[in-house]
Amino acid sequence: MSTTSDASVSFDEADTRSDEMHSTIEQWIDDLVAGVDDAQASAEFQAWLDVQSRFHDYSYRNTLLIKRQCPEATRVAGYRTWQEEFNRHVQEGESAIWIWAPIIAKQCPECENSPSYHEDSDCEYDETPPEEWAEGLVGFQPAPVFDVSQTEGEPLPDLDTAATGEAGDLVDQLTTAADDLGVTARIVPDAEWTHGEAKGICQQLGLIDGQPLVKVRDRANKADLARTLIHEYAHALLHGDVDDDTERSKREVEAEAVAYVVGRYCGLDTSGSAFYLAAWESDDPEVVRDRLGRISRTAEELIDVLEDESSS
Repeated sequence: MSTTSDASVSFDEADTRSDEMHSTIEQWIDDLVAGVDDAQASAEFQAWLDVQSRFHDYSYRNTLLIKRQCPEATRVAGYRTWQEEFNRHVQEGESAIWIWAPIIAKQCPECENSPSYHEDSDCEYDETPPEEWAEGLVGFQPAPVFDVSQTEGEPLPDLDTAATGEAGDLVDQLTTAADDLGVTARIVPDAEWTHGEAKGICQQLGLIDGQPLVKVRDRANKADLARTLIHEYAHALLHGDVDDDTERSKREVEAEAVAYVVGRYCGLDTSGSAFYLAAWESDDPEVVRDRLGRISRTAEELIDVLEDESSS
């Protein structure tokens, strides 16, 4: 990836500030899209894709069931699939996530029932014997699956999306800025983190004064901690009125693009965001440009608040 941090960038001229910010952010977004292209072509990303292709692509209904039972789930598979495909084992005492699994069986060409249900139905089809019927979907049954956080064993290949650099007092500035953004922010010690592999979460229905609640897992890399805070703030500012998963990948793209821009403005190396975006939108990095307006407005709002904090 060719993107680098830009600690020297500033927008001091009041008369031209808005135009300069928008122009610079647009150039950085171009850099980010180019970085996504580079990420997609890398051996690291191809190895990651190979593993992801072995995970089942769950239906929208099952995705909702998984989220309801385990909101932080990221990679889900059955008990034996974890063992046979990934050399991992479900840890003792873990509770299953229940989904609906399709039942595939011989199917009557007319009533579309399995042979056993066909016998008890009013269907009179008898042109071919059941053993010659084609297989098809005849129903669903409950099936247990488990998230990667519930397993242990051989590590799965992961993408290095972390930001790096000297964060200085940026984390403190960001937590102080939460009030101005209408967000409640908490940095949770790693030992107390209960949200699986997620680095941060944004709960839109916050429990404190009706504000969105942002929680991030503490870590030694303060540059990446700051990037995660910015990412979750972007969710709070952009997606408070979204209550379904139909565009989850687009929302992740917007939030991470904001984190890339603001982090870069603050002097961090956020080039790892290219891997993050490649993972969420591997087929269409241009979606970042398509949402430039929303990304730019949110990034500018965060930059303005941070500048106010640093000058006060």
